[in-house]
Parts: sequence; structure tokens; C-alpha cells
Amino acid sequence: MIEEKLKWPLFILRVGIFIVMFIWTLDKFVRPEHTSAVFQKFYLMPALSNTISYFIGAIQSLVVFGFIIGFKKKFTYGTILILHSVSTLSSYSQYFHPWDGAGILFFAAWPMLASIIALYKLRSYDTLFAVN
Repeated sequence: MIEEKLKWPLFILRVGIFIVMFIWTLDKFVRPEHTSAVFQKFYLMPALSNTISYFIGAIQSLVVFGFIIGFKKKFTYGTILILHSVSTLSSYSQYFHPWDGAGILFFAAWPMLASIIALYKLRSYDTLFAVN
């Protein structure tokens, strides 16, 4: 049955996506100044205080942990999809200069975005180690 064959691959996708999103979430607590720099450069926002970075990290933590346990999939998977889509698209200038600095690393966002889209579309089949 196709549903049985999908369980492990979808779970592996969920874990892989979680790892990236979790590290980005932790970064908001470990290096709040980096969060501020990212928001300034890619989202055209003014500098963020550490408190704002921690607040964003706290909200993102709730979503990321909900995502890894498969809680409220339409919301948590959808939020992860939106967050990563905005991040991928806001980095558009990096795609024009891939060989400047670490610019080539930005291209890793595209297969991850494809993975998140696939997981979102197949979320009803992602049942392994997921809460109902």
C-alpha cells in the first residue's frame, strides 16, 4: 500500500527540515545580533533588539517543535513553508552572484523549499511518530 511506503520517507523529510529550522531558531537565542543583521539585510527592517530576537525565536520554537511532532500539520507545516519561502525569495540578490563569498550556499534553499512543499502536500500521509 502506498501509504505504508510513504511513512518513512515523509518522516525523514520532516526530520531533515526540522534540523535546519531548529538551528535557525537556536541562532535567534545564541546570536541575536546575527538575527538583527539578517532582518536588516534581507527583510529591510531596522535593527532588532535582543529581546525582539528572543521573542521571534520563542514563537518560531513553538512552530518548529509542533512541526517535528506532526501537531496541527496544516498550520505548522504551512507556517514552515511560508517562513522558508519568504527566506528563500528574500535572498534573491544572492542568486545573481553565487560565487561571491558564501553565495553558493543560498542555492541549498531551493531543494529544501521543494521538500517542504512535497511534505506539505503529502502531510496527511506523514503519520510516523506524529501526533493526531
